[in-house]
Amino acid sequence: MSHIKEVPSMDAWLKEAKRHPSAEKVGMYLTHNGVVRGTAKALVRQGDETAAPVSGMVFSYDQKKVDAAVADTYKLDGICYVRAWLNEGTLNVGDDIMYVLIGGDIRPHVVDALQYLVGRLKTECVRETELN
Repeated sequence: MSHIKEVPSMDAWLKEAKRHPSAEKVGMYLTHNGVVRGTAKALVRQGDETAAPVSGMVFSYDQKKVDAAVADTYKLDGICYVRAWLNEGTLNVGDDIMYVLIGGDIRPHVVDALQYLVGRLKTECVRETELN
C-alpha cells in the first residue's frame, strides 16, 4: 500500500487561517512539515552507528488521539488556531509524514505549542515502522 492521502497546500492553509475568526488575535503562525528521512531514527536520536539506512516507512495514526492532542493544544496560553494533517501508508524517503500549523498571540506561546503538538503526535498518536 502506498500513501493514499493528498498532501495539503500550506499556502492554502495559511490563507484559510488568516480568514478564520481567530485571525485578529494571531501575531504569528508556525508550520511544521515532517518528512521521511533516509537516516534511521536510532542513528539520529541515539547515535547508533550500526543502524541501517532507511528506504521508506510504514506510517499510520489514531485519529481520536490526534483530535485529542489538537484539542489540548487549543488550551495552551495564547493559542488561537491549530491544524494538523497526517499521511498514511507506505511512504518513501522524502515523502511528507505530517503538516502542522499553529497560530497564536506571541512567539513563545506559538513555539511552545508547536513543540507540544508535534511531540504528542509523534509519541502518542502515530505508528512508524522504518523500512531498510
